[in-house]
Amino acid sequence: MRIATANVNGIRATHRRGFGDWLAGRDCDVVALQEVRAQADKLPDAAFGDYHVALETGSIAGRNGVAVLTRRPPVAVRTWSGSALLGAPHCTAADLRDVPADDRVPLARKLRPFTTQGRYIEVDLAEAPVTIACLYLPKGGLPAELQRPGRMREAPDGGARYDRKMGFLAGFARYLTLTRRAAVADGREFLLMGDLNIAHTKQDLAAWRRNQKNDGFLPEEREWFGQQLSTRTLVDVVRRLHPDEDGPYSWWSWAGQSFAKDAGWRLDYHLATPRLARAAVTTQVDRDFRGVRLSDHSPVVVDYDLDGLDCLPAS
Repeated sequence: MRIATANVNGIRATHRRGFGDWLAGRDCDVVALQEVRAQADKLPDAAFGDYHVALETGSIAGRNGVAVLTRRPPVAVRTWSGSALLGAPHCTAADLRDVPADDRVPLARKLRPFTTQGRYIEVDLAEAPVTIACLYLPKGGLPAELQRPGRMREAPDGGARYDRKMGFLAGFARYLTLTRRAAVADGREFLLMGDLNIAHTKQDLAAWRRNQKNDGFLPEEREWFGQQLSTRTLVDVVRRLHPDEDGPYSWWSWAGQSFAKDAGWRLDYHLATPRLARAAVTTQVDRDFRGVRLSDHSPVVVDYDLDGLDCLPAS
């Protein structure tokens, strides 16, 4: 089974760059999308091609938005807002159905401010005993003590963006444990994919030395990331397949020569329960498509051999 995650940084913009052709030709069975950044009535025609789509746009026009594309309609769909849009292959905006999508585990208090932002959607596949979770984690910012006017990409905010992200991380850690356990109790493997906006280790960004006090590579962010991983809970699939490699990176700035020099960050992940992680056989980052970047992120594609999944030990 071929499974991909891609931050498209706007479904309309990525379609103009060739996303529809990439989607049609890449032969993925599941695709998780982040930053769809379009309300239903603003979606391009046949935005999701030959796939069934479960979509959570969120309520902020032009921001966030997550989706999971599947070959068959999902067995179940869960969101934090309690509703989702479902569509069949080649559907138009008018064809999308707004359906209830209740979550099955309690939502952590610190996640409640994010419920309508279109940051999380979860589906149970019909094709395989796997639950797919798609997350767009907040970018965050610097803590107040590290903010220096004139030396930041954004205006100082007294640490508000930092506090917001750290609150999200605290709440999501609890939620992630509960929803993973619920999937396993239901006889399903669990796969979290998405733009996590954290480079976990020095291998996960090219210029790690000068970014040690920048958001996305702060020690507390990296520590949180490490706490979500273990041989009994979740495994970083790409790192398991490439243990000694720098990268492979999945995000590069549009500015300068960072893409040409492969001076990027690895921000887009597949985090799988151990048995599913061991079923992963190959991975590839689609840096461009026919010489064109689809987004500032590139799709991360992993092939999983699920034929022998039941024969693999759980841990």
